[in-house]
Amino acid sequence: MKESLSGPAPAAFEKTARATIGRIPEELREQMAGIVLRIDEFASAEQLASVEIEDRWELTGLYEGIPLPEQSIWESSQMSPIISLFRQPLLREIEETGVGFEELVRHVVIHEAGHHFGFSDEDMHALEDMVGE
Repeated sequence: MKESLSGPAPAAFEKTARATIGRIPEELREQMAGIVLRIDEFASAEQLASVEIEDRWELTGLYEGIPLPEQSIWESSQMSPIISLFRQPLLREIEETGVGFEELVRHVVIHEAGHHFGFSDEDMHALEDMVGE
């Protein structure tokens, strides 16, 4: 297995991810205002452990934070939620599946944003259809 793959730079991932967020319906997008977007080459050991994944090539994105339905106004000192995209696993998935760059980044961003909203998989698919191409 290659240790790293070449492909779009981190800035291209961020641009595509932000464009995806920009196409989310406004009433939802407003609720994402405090989310931090990160592009890393791979997930950290702690991030992998948090979702019980051992192989760093297997995690393409991660939402870290308290989903909106679970947030309390009494806990105002919590850290901002984070959506992380992991560049190398995403590049490998593009290479292995033939899924387009923008399509895959959009899918992962919507999936991770869905965790922020406490959405079911069905709701995430509906949001992805709304965002479209």
